[in-house]
Amino acid sequence: MSVEAYSTLIMAIPGPVLLVGEDQRIMTANDAASETLGPNLAGQSVYAIIRQPDATRAFEAIRDANTSGTEARFIQTTPTGETIFRMVLRKLQPKSGARVTLATFVDISHIEEAEQMRRDFVANVSHELRSPLTVLGGFIETLQTAARDDVEARLRFLDIMAKEAQRMNRIVDDLLSLSNVEANEKVRPRDLIDLSDVIGSTIAALRPQIENNQIRLNYDPATSSHVIRGERDQLIQVFRNLIENAVKYGGSGGTVTIRTREHARMPGFSGPVVIVDVVDTGDGIDSVHLPRLTERFYRVDTHRSREKGGTGLGLAIVKHILNRHRARLSIQSSKGVGSTFSVQLPKDT
Repeated sequence: MSVEAYSTLIMAIPGPVLLVGEDQRIMTANDAASETLGPNLAGQSVYAIIRQPDATRAFEAIRDANTSGTEARFIQTTPTGETIFRMVLRKLQPKSGARVTLATFVDISHIEEAEQMRRDFVANVSHELRSPLTVLGGFIETLQTAARDDVEARLRFLDIMAKEAQRMNRIVDDLLSLSNVEANEKVRPRDLIDLSDVIGSTIAALRPQIENNQIRLNYDPATSSHVIRGERDQLIQVFRNLIENAVKYGGSGGTVTIRTREHARMPGFSGPVVIVDVVDTGDGIDSVHLPRLTERFYRVDTHRSREKGGTGLGLAIVKHILNRHRARLSIQSSKGVGSTFSVQLPKDT
């Protein structure tokens, strides 16, 4: 192929592509390259455009070494953030005999983001499990030495160790649950479910906690008889998490209100929507935390959450279950006022 043919070809490629001559000047840049790297690229030195050390070394390597190709990372920074590219360089031999380099830029930002999330997740899991393991190790060592013959101390330590072991079990159970939900997130449930049955079963299971915390529960089953497509056990998990949080953090003697309503139209939905609100009268949540509440292991108050048996995974599980149901969670809260967690579910029509 001629240089002209290569130039014509790269203009049809959707991603950024450059054709660079032997003198390391840009011969041709397609529209995507101009949008990414700037206008009027033809004729400019590639080193004036690609100024990052790894990228410039890649161009030098393919120019000087006897290699047909190489690659490097290239990061484009804009006012809205960073885009990470894998820059792939390949030598071409047009009919004219001139040596030219084809530079293609592949956007790998989503891959890098997923990898960062994986690293963060592993680090968070390690931290969450290390804490109770450290406590257990410390008490075991104490029981083997100083407290070996102290019956009262031994019983107290064993009680703490049992609670830490239970905490680890809860973390593992929630991790397995989250993994299972994510594995099936793309498969939409087909069963027809009555929300009044789901909410009623959830409240029945939580009744002892509600009574122990002296919570006043406002709920009218007659208003929640809405049929939707869903998986019963997963929806029970959603409402158990939300109602249990309202009971835990709503404060002893507070009020929890569960109400359902229907909207004919809402942005993001193609048909009628059923909304279930779980409202508490607790301390509320500062608005700075609201966007991150469904992140894995994110806690507003780490000590208080652990004290109440939280793993930091509950709302992440809720989010993924609702994604599977093509539903959404919205959160409204203010310090000193309380919180409202609203589940928006598409109604079966």
